[in-house]
Amino acid sequence: MAARGHVQDPNDRRLRPIYDYLDNGNNKMAIQQADKLLKKHKDLHCAKVLKAIGLQRTGKQDEAFTLAQEVATLEPTDDNSLQALTILYREMHRPELVTKLYEAAVKKVPLSEEYHSHLFMAYARVGEYKKMQQAGMALYKIVPKNPYYFWSVMSLVMQAISAQDEKLAQTMFLPLAERMVEKMVKEEKIEAEAEVQLYFMILERLGKCVEALEVIRGPLGEKLTSELQSRENKCMMLYQRLQRWPECNALAHKLLLKNPDDWQFYPSYFESLFHLMDQSWSPPQEGEHCSEGAVHHTVAEVVRFVEERIKGEDGKDSRSLRGPYLARLELIHRLRERGCPEESLLGEPLELMVQFFGKFGDKPCCITDLKIYLHLLAPEQHVQFINRLSEAVPLGEQGEEGFAFPEDTKALQRHLCVCQLSRALGLHHSLDVDGKLRLITELKAHYRHGLKFGKNSLKTELQFSDMYCLMAAHVFIDLWTETGDENMVWQGLGLLQEGLSHSSSNAQFKLLLLLLYCHLGAFEPVVDLYSSLDAKHVQHDTIGFLLTRYAESLGQFAAASQSCNFSLRFFHSNQKDTSEYIIQAYKYGAFEKIPEFIALRNRLNQSLHFAQVRTERMLLDLVTIETCGESVKAMSLSAEEDDIPWDNMRDNRDLTVFTSWDPKERQITDEHRRRSLEEESVWLRIRSLTLRLLAYLAGMGHAPSQQNSETTNENGVGDKSSILSSLLAQLHQTLQTAAQMAEKSIQYPFLGPPSTRLAPALSSGSCQCQAAALQLSVHLQELETVGLDESSELQTQICNGFKSLVVQLQEILNKCKGDVLEMKESKLKTRPSLLENLIFFVETVCIVLWMASYCAKILRPLKTSLQKKKKKKKDANTALPVVVCGFQELSGSLQDLLTQALEHIKGQETGMTALKLASLSLEGYTQVSEEASFAKAAMDKVQSSYLRSLQEAGDLLKKRAETIKNLKI
Repeated sequence: MAARGHVQDPNDRRLRPIYDYLDNGNNKMAIQQADKLLKKHKDLHCAKVLKAIGLQRTGKQDEAFTLAQEVATLEPTDDNSLQALTILYREMHRPELVTKLYEAAVKKVPLSEEYHSHLFMAYARVGEYKKMQQAGMALYKIVPKNPYYFWSVMSLVMQAISAQDEKLAQTMFLPLAERMVEKMVKEEKIEAEAEVQLYFMILERLGKCVEALEVIRGPLGEKLTSELQSRENKCMMLYQRLQRWPECNALAHKLLLKNPDDWQFYPSYFESLFHLMDQSWSPPQEGEHCSEGAVHHTVAEVVRFVEERIKGEDGKDSRSLRGPYLARLELIHRLRERGCPEESLLGEPLELMVQFFGKFGDKPCCITDLKIYLHLLAPEQHVQFINRLSEAVPLGEQGEEGFAFPEDTKALQRHLCVCQLSRALGLHHSLDVDGKLRLITELKAHYRHGLKFGKNSLKTELQFSDMYCLMAAHVFIDLWTETGDENMVWQGLGLLQEGLSHSSSNAQFKLLLLLLYCHLGAFEPVVDLYSSLDAKHVQHDTIGFLLTRYAESLGQFAAASQSCNFSLRFFHSNQKDTSEYIIQAYKYGAFEKIPEFIALRNRLNQSLHFAQVRTERMLLDLVTIETCGESVKAMSLSAEEDDIPWDNMRDNRDLTVFTSWDPKERQITDEHRRRSLEEESVWLRIRSLTLRLLAYLAGMGHAPSQQNSETTNENGVGDKSSILSSLLAQLHQTLQTAAQMAEKSIQYPFLGPPSTRLAPALSSGSCQCQAAALQLSVHLQELETVGLDESSELQTQICNGFKSLVVQLQEILNKCKGDVLEMKESKLKTRPSLLENLIFFVETVCIVLWMASYCAKILRPLKTSLQKKKKKKKDANTALPVVVCGFQELSGSLQDLLTQALEHIKGQETGMTALKLASLSLEGYTQVSEEASFAKAAMDKVQSSYLRSLQEAGDLLKKRAETIKNLKI
């Protein structure tokens, strides 16, 4: 025994089984084991905390919190209890309690390095930068290690970054941080690269570029070794800021001599040339041009330099580098922009691009390289350019179909690049319908021929010829949008499904399928497609809109709820994760990353998509559940507070996620982005106000009637009704803005941002009807205050409101009539707008019912008190008050409307189930071909999705019909 150097703490041995149960997710056993241990050892604090963790994980949050606080008030200093409490508080999302724990521990054990560093990290989790600075210095005094000192410096920088007052940052926090670092520099105590990076960051934020340059070029700069060319990149950035163009030019020229393929320095090289020309700079008579060496200050020198780099590449035996060839095209582009005649010195763009294709056409990057310089060609050169490129593509003999195919993957890549370039020049778009159909046939033939090259590739690899398939689908979409022939979209879907069967990891196939199904109003297949994309981290924000935009509007409420949860889970975990990243950055001295992490967190908190998903998820819950009051409490929804950062809203959507080769005039523009954001914001505002008004009704409906107490009338109700009228005024104003926007409707490119639900919501009349229903709550409040005796005019007004609601609902329902899926001349036709209108009807009915249940809650006590008064007065008049009769009429009419809607849905379901899709004729197919079977499968998916949507809408309306039956006064 004595030979064992380390004696285990007996408490660790006792606690081990509980840790194991918690790690394995067996929380009940962990609680039981902790209880057993606590019977024997009442003072074993850690066992209590571990029991609390088990309770927290089994959903007993209150019990867990009580237990944890029992231990926390004892201010434990044993490591086990502190670590366990830290884990528990983190799971409870209460990081601020961890700081209190370690503050107490540090007071009791003031010389513990471990507890001081834990306290620093606890402050980092909650962003208490001032306390972090103090904790860092306290730690440095106990253990004088450099990292601790620089933790304190970084916390000062963070105070500067987060300060509301920029002046305070520039005059107090940053200068203090600078002095702290300078002290270490003078004492020659700077040891690590991270410390130099931090010094550079402080000088940069203070705008002291000259001093920063001295640091980088001096002995401290030699410590910057973790990134390639870190010093050079920083020097270049500072020269540009200081507008020292000679140094900028000389440094770029020097670095390009070293590596002529390093693209980042070409733009700096060219920009500096033009600045020098604008300043008429000339080199000094004697000595060096500048501290970085020789400067090229004329176009002729730069042209010569680029040509020399190209000669060097041409003379090489090994594979040439693309950089110099692209630099020549970039220089032509920049010279042409400035109107410089010297562009002719570099040659004719068409010839240069043909030469580039000859060298690099077999690389997949060739298309992206050349696409950005296509504007250098004159329109009349387009066909000639494509013909010249086609000559450079080695194809085999012509087959039976009249097409010649490439014989290896390099030739395939060249041919594919020519097809992509001809689409980017608009040559595909200018073809007539027959021309486009011939083009599709050719692309499909090339796609199927190319599959043989990928026979032995892994399942996760893409096929060499996938892009042919994608391009053919794009041409099908062109035909569909131009001619309206839905047959085209079915063939496009079939082709993409076929592509996916050969290349199951192709994200572009999935994204385009997802978009097409959504345009057709079928959400069911989209859920699986999106989850197979396996979106990671920030992608839930950048591409999540593709899923959530259509989820609810197509009636798949369960899937919509799931889609919102997908995104919300990411946004909520981002809050927690970011603080962990920041702590890691402190630990490893990656100081420059800390502001980046915080900027990312802010960007995600201010995300448009986050606000939309949060609002839609809560509305969805309110529309689909029975009891309103409890659910509003659970959501911690408040009518008074608006938690959406309207002024700092960030549009993080990736609107270029689809691969596209469209010419410039068909691409998404900044105007499209701006208009889309405006539309999305207005629609979000309408939804947010609707949600807050519903929260208000739920809250009021549950509040006790306050009409007897005059004091609460002054404060409580008065205050409440002012909130109500303010929210309704905002909603009215937003609807006016929305109506003006809808008049100036804009057509987005097919692959651009999806249009919002705003226009259809207004044209169906659902927005107006919802607003009218919510507006009635004001009159109902007045009625509650006045009573039923002396309010005949008000009662009539309310009854007219009821009648108007019924008329409006009937109109919305009429706009749903018609077949969502029909067969015309054995062709399948979809009408997704009818489905969207039906969902608007369902949503609006639910909101009207909220108002009705609020109304019932107000009328019941009023009616009872009226009857009591009549009994006392022995009044024989048994006639019901006008408003009560009106309410009963409203209930009856709503019942009729729901019966109509359910009949319509039943009719649609019967009609759709009877459609025999097998008898469809698909033009351009032999009935039995594999391609036809893929298109038929797509049709089946759309049909099944429609049925699912109708079923979910029907189920919800049946529930609401039950609700109406219970609305008795």
